[in-house]
Amino acid sequence: MMKKIIAIFLALTMAVGLLAGCGKKNNAETGESDSNKLSVVTTIFPEYDWVREILGDKAESTDLTMLLSNGVDLHSYQPTADDIVKISDCDLFIYVGGESDGWVDDALKNATNKNMKVINLLEVLGDSVKTEETVEGMQEEEHDHDHGHDEEITKDDIEDRALSDFAGEWKSLYPYLLNGDLDEYCEHKAEEDEDSSTTKDTYLEKYKASWQCNANKISINGNKITFTYTDGKTVSAEYTYAGYQPKLNDEGKISSVRYQFETTNADAPKYVQFNDHGHESGEAEHFHIYFGNDGFDTLMDSKTNPFFVKDALTVDEILDELMGHEHEEEKDEHVWLSLKNAEVLVNAISKSLQEIDPDNKDTYATNSDAYVKKLSALDADYQAAVDGATYKTVLFGDRFPFRYLVDDYGLSYYAAFVGCSAETEASFETISFLAKKVDELKLPCILTIEGAQHKIAETIVQNTTAKNQKVLTMDSMQSTTSKDVANGTTYLSVMEKNLSVLKEALD
Repeated sequence: MMKKIIAIFLALTMAVGLLAGCGKKNNAETGESDSNKLSVVTTIFPEYDWVREILGDKAESTDLTMLLSNGVDLHSYQPTADDIVKISDCDLFIYVGGESDGWVDDALKNATNKNMKVINLLEVLGDSVKTEETVEGMQEEEHDHDHGHDEEITKDDIEDRALSDFAGEWKSLYPYLLNGDLDEYCEHKAEEDEDSSTTKDTYLEKYKASWQCNANKISINGNKITFTYTDGKTVSAEYTYAGYQPKLNDEGKISSVRYQFETTNADAPKYVQFNDHGHESGEAEHFHIYFGNDGFDTLMDSKTNPFFVKDALTVDEILDELMGHEHEEEKDEHVWLSLKNAEVLVNAISKSLQEIDPDNKDTYATNSDAYVKKLSALDADYQAAVDGATYKTVLFGDRFPFRYLVDDYGLSYYAAFVGCSAETEASFETISFLAKKVDELKLPCILTIEGAQHKIAETIVQNTTAKNQKVLTMDSMQSTTSKDVANGTTYLSVMEKNLSVLKEALD
């Protein structure tokens, strides 16, 4: 669906580009701009503010755009037709370069300014870019294997589906966890997450809690579902389609879809939901199933995520299935939250601006040098604060986009979710684990990221022994708006405030 949207945007761009009044005019033969006004387009606030600092007084005469100016999260952003037009005609385009920016390649292929310079933050940083990691205690996500951050599901995308999409003989993975057949997979997960504190047993217990199910086998034929329970009892019933329910993330966006079926047969589960990570008609390769008698809304709140695969699969094939449905190592996009990274990126942006506008290169060089010194000084302040701190661990009752920051200063961390998580509710196991860690480490504070809701952090507090920890907020700059900019918010001001919060959390 996202590719269709981009195609429409690009078509609009080409059509609008024919109009004389749209953006800068370009020479059709050379691709060179006929306008002397510098045009820079950035996706997120940190890039925008870095450019402002480098431009200095020249910012007033520059056409500088921040695309994500209304508070939308990078992971949920979709470009508008106007956004595509601005990118197409600019002199310098700066973006993060992770999965959230999957739309960029198509936009750049159709750019009208063929001399445009492009900066991909992740490419600039190269080998220093980290991958998303799952540490002990983090909530397991109900992953959407077919749809990454760059292909957001909308209500218009969702199609009704028949029970025949899930037809066949299926078996639960839960018994394979119990008998040791999936130890290899759990060991693989522990090795992959780059966290020395996690082990095979960490993941084994995690999946036991998540994939637990009292049915070992499920058979689906026509409109009939047959459940074979762990005690050997078998029940069958005819089911009718009862629509679907989207599962929403904390931005109110759709992260996955559950398809619902119900029966009037009192011997079988009255309500059944399927999630195979799809939202349109098609044969399932595996699925997660939720069933019971208390209603569909109750199933939506389930803390388990039973995993079923085709009954014919061998143990080796099951392992291949699990490995095959793993996300490729996803790069942690939140590179701007490292002051050390910021220094590298500011220098790269300055270099590009000097090449685009050589008449003012000395100004840009002077401004960037002065700004990098400020970044370096604040970096030293962070290190001094951590060196003198009582605690060396932070705990987030929220998503965790600060991995670059904590790694810079040798801090340990625990969190409810990874930085790009779409989950909004933490399980009892996650809450309990984090509350026990607070008690064990005697942490005085629980951290969150910006946003109005801090329910998870507050629930963790209520599950600690003391129940008196402060809930503090660090700003990841993923929701900074143009209004914030107008009110004086800068990258440095946010990082200075974050340092104040961090000091309180560690002392």
